[in-house]
Amino acid sequence: MRKPNRRVLPTIIGVSVVTTLAANVAVLVAHGSNDPAPRDQAADKKARFVAASGASNLSPTAVAPLGKRLTPHILVAAPATLPPDSVAKIRGMRGVKGAELVDAVQGMVAGKRVGLLGVEPSTFRNYTPKPTAQSDALWRNVAAGDAAISFTLGSDGGVQLGSQVPVGGKDRQAPLRVGAYATMGISDVDAVISHTAAQSLGMPTSNAMLISVPKGRTKAYLKAVRKALPKRAKAVEVNPEIDYPKAGAGGKVPTSRGQVMTAQQVDTVIRAAYSRIGWPYVWGGESESEGGYDCSGLMQYAFARAGIRLPRVAADQARTGWVVPYSKAQPGDMLIFANDPTAPGYISHITLYIGKGKMIAAPRTGTRVQVQNVYTGTLKGAVRVSPGRAARTPG
Repeated sequence: MRKPNRRVLPTIIGVSVVTTLAANVAVLVAHGSNDPAPRDQAADKKARFVAASGASNLSPTAVAPLGKRLTPHILVAAPATLPPDSVAKIRGMRGVKGAELVDAVQGMVAGKRVGLLGVEPSTFRNYTPKPTAQSDALWRNVAAGDAAISFTLGSDGGVQLGSQVPVGGKDRQAPLRVGAYATMGISDVDAVISHTAAQSLGMPTSNAMLISVPKGRTKAYLKAVRKALPKRAKAVEVNPEIDYPKAGAGGKVPTSRGQVMTAQQVDTVIRAAYSRIGWPYVWGGESESEGGYDCSGLMQYAFARAGIRLPRVAADQARTGWVVPYSKAQPGDMLIFANDPTAPGYISHITLYIGKGKMIAAPRTGTRVQVQNVYTGTLKGAVRVSPGRAARTPG
């Protein structure tokens, strides 16, 4: 599915933030059970994504009820704590709806390098997608010392709900329980822990901030925010929206002027994907040197052989061409899937269509690159790649 430091925020949670945590790895674990079984699924279908809390030493008011939900538009981060005057200046900007301080690093979770945030559960939940924000059990588990990971890290990455996994820096880590699968709606962020747990792991304190601004005004506020920051701090737009190119009537797309791939490019892409069949699925894999491929890494590899640059993850790759109905799909198109039930509509899986109801895919941890029958339950369409648009798509 992804390689964490290649998405929208590479300079935020990749380069400009420390990657090795401090030596203090003692973590407070307040929940009283490691039972991975979910709550009563009949009572709450979403409960299967939250590990049972069991007995807890936390008070019933340990996490505040959900407040007014805010959409995060800008993410700021720095190598160390953001200066209070900069924070105050940003919070005081006219029109800013909210600004939430968090701890941010690129760390290790279950042996995988991911964007990791330390948060205050009572307030950070207001900045997450609705299904995530509404789950009291999820945020109680985080407050109790658990990690909440993205659905794709769990399903594609093979990290089991309720399991104990190492969390921390490259050299020093501590075991935390996976208390929930929950998409946070922020590119590059695949794991969230409490601020208390983050500090126990030695993460920087309040070195990042999510900012909610008026709809449609992100770019203007981004410019103002950058002026208020110290030199080493950076600010980027959270999940920038990119309009999908619009196909004509009946799903028709341009066929000339280099707006779509040539027949030779299509043949090269398909041959390149076939050459990877049998290679293992590897979270973040995009080359032989990494021992295998994930779904979007496979696409990036195959299209690169034809001289086409794709962004790194499925959600961004879906924006690189005209989205047409599956019934109009042609060999060389990418098929896009929304498999994440915690983020309906989010493109979390991608494959290469080779015709006659078949696709080449890197499914998930424990599988290999293979030819599969196309399944349509979560299929959202086919992407007719435009080399020019692909080159301009960030990610």
